[in-house]
Amino acid sequence: MSLEQWNERYRAGEQLFDAPVPLVVKFARSAPGLALDLACGSGRNALYLAELGWNVTAVDGSPVALDVLRARAHERALDIDIRSADLERGQFEIPSERFDLILDSYYLQRDLIPKMQAGLPRGGMIISIVHLSDVDATPKRAYPGELRKYFEGWTVLHYREGQPQESWHQRPVAEIVVIRCGADC
Repeated sequence: MSLEQWNERYRAGEQLFDAPVPLVVKFARSAPGLALDLACGSGRNALYLAELGWNVTAVDGSPVALDVLRARAHERALDIDIRSADLERGQFEIPSERFDLILDSYYLQRDLIPKMQAGLPRGGMIISIVHLSDVDATPKRAYPGELRKYFEGWTVLHYREGQPQESWHQRPVAEIVVIRCGADC
């Protein structure tokens, strides 16, 4: 989907979800630190994390979505570092070992996964949800088992493939929550 198509969807109110992703609610309750929400859209997860006390950086390529996020953050008196960047063109660089939590919700960019991994210090967490392909992987959908393979050797707190837990997502998903650990894992 093109950037203009995403902007149109946001303008039409199609992607303006309020509730955070259930996995974020379940796993992001630990001591707040620095969080990165990649492909954040209108910011439902970034807002939730900021309300919990996390220092959040939210990144997306849609200026319309980011305007919605800015307005929502302002209404709630939340300070979120909002960045406009095309992730596929490498316009946002994830600093090494910078974030305690990296969230990638319903967005698959395979070459971003190693950068997400490098962006965590020991003990940092990644929460990722991607759509699954019916047969073979596509550029935006993973094949069954693919997401888990990226995190071999990591501490897996949650992994599931199947129907999404959110009714507005109709395609099967893969969900993973992992912790980066050191040599003692």
